[in-house]
Amino acid sequence: MDTLVLGGIGVFLLCLGYRFYGSKIERLYGIDPDRKTPALEQYDGVDFVPARHWFVLFGHHFASIAGAAPIIGPVIAVSLWGWGPSIIWIVLGCVFMGGVHDFGALIASVRHKGGSIAEVGGVVIGKRTRVIFSSFIWMTLILIIAVFVFFSAKTYLAEPKVVLPSFGLIPVAMLVGHMLYTMRYNQLATTIIGLSLMIGLVALGNYLPIDLGENALLVWIVVLLIYCTIASVMPVQKLLQPRDYLCGLFLAAGMLFGYGGLILTHPHTDLPFYITWNSESGMLWPMLFVTIACGAISGFHSLVASGTSSKQLPNERYAKKIGYGGMLVEGGVAILALVAVMAGFKEHTSLAQMLGKGGPGPISAFSQGFQVMTAPFFGSFGGIIAVTILNSFILSTLDTATRIGRYITQELFGLKNRYLATVIIVLLSGGLALSGKWQQIWPIFGASNQLVGALALLVISGWLLVQKKPVLYTILPALFVLVTTIGALCFNAWQFIRQKDYLLLIIAIILMVLACCVLGEARGLLKNLRTSRKGEETTELSGDTE
Repeated sequence: MDTLVLGGIGVFLLCLGYRFYGSKIERLYGIDPDRKTPALEQYDGVDFVPARHWFVLFGHHFASIAGAAPIIGPVIAVSLWGWGPSIIWIVLGCVFMGGVHDFGALIASVRHKGGSIAEVGGVVIGKRTRVIFSSFIWMTLILIIAVFVFFSAKTYLAEPKVVLPSFGLIPVAMLVGHMLYTMRYNQLATTIIGLSLMIGLVALGNYLPIDLGENALLVWIVVLLIYCTIASVMPVQKLLQPRDYLCGLFLAAGMLFGYGGLILTHPHTDLPFYITWNSESGMLWPMLFVTIACGAISGFHSLVASGTSSKQLPNERYAKKIGYGGMLVEGGVAILALVAVMAGFKEHTSLAQMLGKGGPGPISAFSQGFQVMTAPFFGSFGGIIAVTILNSFILSTLDTATRIGRYITQELFGLKNRYLATVIIVLLSGGLALSGKWQQIWPIFGASNQLVGALALLVISGWLLVQKKPVLYTILPALFVLVTTIGALCFNAWQFIRQKDYLLLIIAIILMVLACCVLGEARGLLKNLRTSRKGEETTELSGDTE
């Protein structure tokens, strides 16, 4: 299979989805450019801050939702079930589910004063929905932070050259934020300065690798947790906005060179379209769908959209670009990861290496493939650039996830002290990260993440129902994701029993109980939908009689 043809078809379908289906969803959500957003009405200088430009907010939103998941998930999926089922789910999931979910969470939050998607659920469906959703979110965020802290720390061990550019990005971002918001410098000039410094850090890191030797994994995990704690309580315009903006541009450049390299090299691959239904990690359905996770639909995106992005949106006219467009660009990243692994497949002795079983693992599998594709531009530096981009996005996800975790902890437990709430979420995530069980945590993270997505779609459906608008565009994806996720959780629970991993078994059981509660909420919502339709039919018949 020619990887250029596959990548080209995938990206073309995503563009069609944005142009036609995205526009349909924009009309459904009733975007109003004249309506003031919470960023303007509730400005506080810390969380509610309108972005200097919509693209700055796009950078934050995209950097926060992307992380490592749209790369790691497809790499694992393509090695277990084949590239065919993987790319089909990425395209269909992004266009008909993920984009609808992200866009809906953003605009629903904007219409409810920047409240979280859980708070919106409490208003449009009921207080019980708010409690269930907040519990889901809280547990999912712990898993997200734990998984990404561990992945980031492992990356520093495998490639010490990325340490300097990854952490050097922090002061560079703070400088860019100061120039944009305090000194009010020209955005283009400031952007050029920021990107130039980032490129310099990448080059410098190649000559100054930082290797901490023994116990390095523990040290890096602790350092990352400290970073999460500090970054998540800083004003968004000081670090979060400018850093994610730069990361977004950095990844955009990486995608441009990646797809450009694909055009020049278009490597052929022997990786099969379809491998098997029953893999060592479970059946294609439901496990492929929760393994790819963020590459097609992700509940975490609704947390970002309603947790930070809705508080920074300067005008509703940009909601489609940020919500729907951000998801489809992430789908482009997932496709790039998929074709990169296919391009670099000959570099591996077995598929098992992609999963880290005696080999480099999924991140290294991606970086090696990216190096093959971008060899005409970067030569042997392509792999280092890929890992640097990936790690900068992991830091963005960690910051945003911890910040949202602080919001939810305060809401769920009634805490007023934001520092105490942050410490609670960080300590719980850190304990799980130190267990080192990423291969066991990843599927359950994917399942919990998808459950959040299903509940977010139910909330969006309730919001549409209140406005007497069609809900099939949101309720059908919600039910599909919900059933798929429950199936994945049942499989995970059985595996944990066999492995005698009782900690993860308890987490899986709690999530399944919450999933049953979600089914109850879905049943209530469908009942309300039928009642509403009957009422409309009765009204129409009465009108005809008159």
